[in-house]
Amino acid sequence: MNGCDRMSDSHQKVLQTRLSNGLEVRLKEIHTAPLISNWIWYRVGSRNERPGLTGISHWVEHMQFKGTEEFPEGVLDRMISRNGGIWNAFTHLDFTAFMEVMPADQIDLALRLEADRMANSLFKPEEVNSERTVIISERQGQENQPTFRLAEKVKAAAYQLHPYHHEVIGEMADLKRITRDNLYAHYRSYYVPSNAILALAGDFECQAMLDRIRELYEPLTSRPKMDFLAQIEPPQQRERRVTVNGPGETSYLEVAYHAPRGSDPDFMALTVLDSVLTGASGLRVMGGGLSNKTSRLYHALVEGEIAAAVSGSLSTTVDPYLYGIWVTVRPDQTPEKALDVLDGEISRLIDRPVAAEEVAKSIKQARALFAYGSESITNQAFWLGYSEMFADYSWFEEYLDRIAEISPEDVHAVAQKYLNPANRVVGIYQPVTEKAHV
Repeated sequence: MNGCDRMSDSHQKVLQTRLSNGLEVRLKEIHTAPLISNWIWYRVGSRNERPGLTGISHWVEHMQFKGTEEFPEGVLDRMISRNGGIWNAFTHLDFTAFMEVMPADQIDLALRLEADRMANSLFKPEEVNSERTVIISERQGQENQPTFRLAEKVKAAAYQLHPYHHEVIGEMADLKRITRDNLYAHYRSYYVPSNAILALAGDFECQAMLDRIRELYEPLTSRPKMDFLAQIEPPQQRERRVTVNGPGETSYLEVAYHAPRGSDPDFMALTVLDSVLTGASGLRVMGGGLSNKTSRLYHALVEGEIAAAVSGSLSTTVDPYLYGIWVTVRPDQTPEKALDVLDGEISRLIDRPVAAEEVAKSIKQARALFAYGSESITNQAFWLGYSEMFADYSWFEEYLDRIAEISPEDVHAVAQKYLNPANRVVGIYQPVTEKAHV
């Protein structure tokens, strides 16, 4: 759509258009503060990787901070901070995102920076080798965390074929052998206008901003969008279990159920089920949650003195992913006991519908957290692009209305459909105390 006359439900102007080279643009005027949040989203993440090259998307993200001829390394940070801005980036399962938040009168720096590194990142061999050390160190640091080690094994057990099998950071063996040419080929294949969305929200005039974006981005070379087909994961036929032994003093339990993709009609009802079971989630990659002290598993596990903490994780993804339940087990209890209590609560959900009052409360909590996590300028810009990674912007616009329509029968139906033992992986992290040498 060309022009700036499309109105969202909140009566803020939203533009949705595509440049001649395939770059999608999303613009939303918000004149509440003299700030602009700029995001560039690429449809590439660990989902787009094959064995031997796992972690390559995350590594390319790092290399995008190593400079171009126009913006050499070191200059970038100083220019952003000197002009009152902040910037960041992250790689996930389905995408890589780069963001800047700038004073409104300095946003051109962010636009020029992202246009330049879309086409002209250098990937100097010495920088590749230096960053290899950094990323291997990052991987080693994560391996020191029991929850990372457990999550990695659970995900590997859940996915036999689909590339969601691998952690975003990649396998250690691959990090040691990926070459500069591998990285550059990945960059030239995926970090292109036809595979990207540029999303801005903040204090600007829509048409003027679109004109400047055309000036900077339309000359960039257009290449066909990389057509990637992930292998389809067959339905799981029986429960799978993994046990991880390692250092520490705390046991952890992760129960991961195969769940629908973000655009699936069942997803909204599963969101409410998650709110009932573990507490409301904001669904953001970078988000948090409200207190879950009214949730069923908090009552059963934490107040029941079985666990120190419990939480749920439901992700909006391109392909079907996992609904995870995490339990931090108290030192005087066992993961097996925590699993027994958890299974009792799951059986309650499957055997009989949740009371209407409890569903209404859970919906209210989920809607409140979602609205709270969507109100800032940066979060508005985030959702402009993020929603397009797994669905489209209407998913975000319609979320509050659609979740309000979920009934107890809907919650009961998804509990019966997804929360069965054959559809899950149970993972236990068991600390092993090293014996002192005499």
